[in-house]
Amino acid sequence: MSGRRNLCLTGATALVLSLTGGLMGPATAQAASDPARRTLPAGDGWGSAGTGTSGGAAAVASRVLTVTTWEEFRAALEAPGTEPRIVKVKGTLNATAAGCSAFEAPGYDFDRYLADYDPAVWGYENVVSGPQEELRAASATAQGKAIKVKVPANTTIVGVGRDAGITGGSLQIQGVDNVVIRNLTLESPLDCFPQWDPTDGATGAWNSEYDSMVVYGSTHVWIDHNTFTDGAHPDSSLPRYYGEVYQQHDGELDIVRGADLVTASWNVFADHDKTLMIGNSDSAGATDRGKLRVTLHHNLFKNVIERAPRVRFGQVDAYNNHFVVPATGYAYSLGIGQESQLVAEKNAFTLPAGVGAGRILKKWKDAPVTTAGNLVNGRAVDLLAAHNAEFPGEILRDGAGWTPTLRGRVDVPKAVPGLVDHCAGAGKLR
Repeated sequence: MSGRRNLCLTGATALVLSLTGGLMGPATAQAASDPARRTLPAGDGWGSAGTGTSGGAAAVASRVLTVTTWEEFRAALEAPGTEPRIVKVKGTLNATAAGCSAFEAPGYDFDRYLADYDPAVWGYENVVSGPQEELRAASATAQGKAIKVKVPANTTIVGVGRDAGITGGSLQIQGVDNVVIRNLTLESPLDCFPQWDPTDGATGAWNSEYDSMVVYGSTHVWIDHNTFTDGAHPDSSLPRYYGEVYQQHDGELDIVRGADLVTASWNVFADHDKTLMIGNSDSAGATDRGKLRVTLHHNLFKNVIERAPRVRFGQVDAYNNHFVVPATGYAYSLGIGQESQLVAEKNAFTLPAGVGAGRILKKWKDAPVTTAGNLVNGRAVDLLAAHNAEFPGEILRDGAGWTPTLRGRVDVPKAVPGLVDHCAGAGKLR
């Protein structure tokens, strides 16, 4: 194993080697070498708290399935029982292979939709309604049923090899415990039927549905070595109608509605706008307060416009991540929202010329934040001070009020760009 491969030795293999000095019995060695049997190491982020996260690592042979189509994948996850299961994804599964026309309700006509709700006809004061909007909604419902799949408790989903992934699907981790998702390239679902909302902003906006992955009211989730991307349909390729981008993407990963104890490690989030949201509503305190505890470490956020992440309520620990900021369109990286308690330490930020470090943080609501040991273009920068100096009307307070203790591998921030850029993402498991 080369020195560079050693840099990428992470997760259960590294833990076992450190505990045994490199000597493992046959059963232990098999578990360590099989990505499908890996469990989140003890102490590795919020996902390791309490009972920890093992997914389907203990699955018996009959509960280990290899799938090569979206239909097989759905069937594997819908098989009854909560006993541990492992679903191995081979190749790329396409959830929308039949195209958007397969979901269209009879009578839906996009040209008619555009004519009916043209602001010159409809105006900007009222939300759209009427036959074409009803048919659009019915079409959207059909697409949602086809591309959303629920992930059961005690499940590991893992890509086989370097080219495994899902195109156009939406993984719903909802109301369950103990899930592991690893080694997948997840190409964002393309919403075939965005809704026009003339009341959204001064000039209206197209709003879309479907995230690549949603953690909703679930606990003990490990999201590791995945690549989240818009793939063949970046926002730059989308058309404009009524003068606004026909937005067909939502988020890449949402952690919402009482979700708790999540570790997201060694992932790539690339070329996306609203990327990662932790807590989706200021009014969700009844479900979210005291939860939404998430660890983000060794992730690459590349050319991401905003929400990397945006946080409400949760105690979020973000360390050793690399943020490569786009030259155009950038809004912010770390969003400070309602009752959030974000700790952002030992991260590396690569900013283009003309983008100041003060823009890395964004104040949505008054909440404290801890920033320490971060580098911007290789130099130590106090992110909080930089933000408050650049935006004196949006002063943020220091001190998130808690100290993370569940951290595994912690690297010096100077090493983070090379390490994360080389080792994060799908196809990089060691």
